[in-house]
Amino acid sequence: MTALWTAAEAVAATGGASPNAWAAAGVAIDSRTMVPGDLFVALHGPTHDAHAFVADALKAGAAAAMVDRLPDGVPDAAPLLRVDDTLRGLEQMGVAGRGRARARVVAVTGSVGKTGTKEALRHVLSRQGRTHASAASHNNHWGVPLSLARLPAAAAWGVFELGMNHAGEIAALTRQVRPHVAVVTTVEPAHLEFFGSIEAIADAKGEIFEGLEPGGAAVLNRDNPMHDRLHERARRHGAARIVSFGRAAGAAYRALDAELDVDGSTVEADLAGSRVRYRVGIAGAHWVLNSLAVLAAVDMLGADKSAAAEALADLKPPAGRGVRLPVTVADGTATLLDESYNANPASVRAALDVLGRLPGRRVAVLGDMRELGPTAAELHAALAGPVQAAGVARLFTCGPLMAGLQAAVPAAMRGAHAEDSQALLPLVLAALRDGDVVLVKGSLGSRMGPIVKALQQGAAAASPRRAG
Repeated sequence: MTALWTAAEAVAATGGASPNAWAAAGVAIDSRTMVPGDLFVALHGPTHDAHAFVADALKAGAAAAMVDRLPDGVPDAAPLLRVDDTLRGLEQMGVAGRGRARARVVAVTGSVGKTGTKEALRHVLSRQGRTHASAASHNNHWGVPLSLARLPAAAAWGVFELGMNHAGEIAALTRQVRPHVAVVTTVEPAHLEFFGSIEAIADAKGEIFEGLEPGGAAVLNRDNPMHDRLHERARRHGAARIVSFGRAAGAAYRALDAELDVDGSTVEADLAGSRVRYRVGIAGAHWVLNSLAVLAAVDMLGADKSAAAEALADLKPPAGRGVRLPVTVADGTATLLDESYNANPASVRAALDVLGRLPGRRVAVLGDMRELGPTAAELHAALAGPVQAAGVARLFTCGPLMAGLQAAVPAAMRGAHAEDSQALLPLVLAALRDGDVVLVKGSLGSRMGPIVKALQQGAAAASPRRAG
């Protein structure tokens, strides 16, 4: 086992105390996903205090546990790292992990596309050296320090995702990450409930530049109306280089042409003076822009952008963000376009654009988009145009806000509306036919995952009813 942390290193990082000598190969905060050899960090969650699971974690093979009190059922002699506060201890380990690493580091934020861009950067950089990246969407006050604490000292590249839903959140995270390159994918009307204006969202995203390392670079979306605002913020926080990507004439990393098809795109681009033709292995016009952000970031990191462009050809979508799967329906097989991870107006439009390029009868299953503030009703109803442009044959919706979209589309397109995803599920299952392609998307709080799970399990085949 290669040690990521020894007891002595963890004590030095946190100022804590450990009576035992131990070495941990990883760091975990969930006893269900912990693997033997991990350091288990007992965080105080909103509903559960993980100190209750320390005994189980140690029995399952944890190398040690970080605690701020002696948990029930755990002897004093157990391999414990005692600190004043476990979240603070995790943050201190993250800062120490970042400090000892030799990696060139990139941080990604944005209203849309940050997880996909982070995963694409992981993919292309891993072809050029040992690469560490945030798992899943570990982009918040515990996910970022956890990802930093997992950063191997010998990694060549580090890729981190930063998220937020209130001002000041990204500022605190970027100071821990200390990126050499900071990417803002785009700024869109997400989290309006907490910010009130698109400008305020841009300012919150722009906090990412506050942690830039000396000589660091900012990568911005030239097509976005907030570009100039972000450019000024990056300049004010000392970015040595500020480059842009997009289709606009002023973009340094510019798409000159893109041929979109059902499986991806073939892109002709000018990459800071180099003319390159490359393939993106994920469908959607938004992935053309994501790919430009990736290549700009790779170049700013000092990696090989030509090799990175080649690697984009076999890129695959992250779970819940455009994965296409065959699913069993009552009289055959349909295609599921799983976009269930989360949603805002821009990401729903992008998903509908992909749906509109796929063959078959198109079915859209959409749940409420959350955190959109006082204009939420209008933003939902405004999706009627993209739904029609995608050639949707049947629209199924759930949640009070999506009721407005259901009412805004032509009557012939209306499949059904329900109060929540649980009530909508049987209506969707009964309606699907052989050859259909069905998009499922909504905010996390809309709970669209059960619909995806039911389709994957072939629950539609057992449905006795048929609609649509």
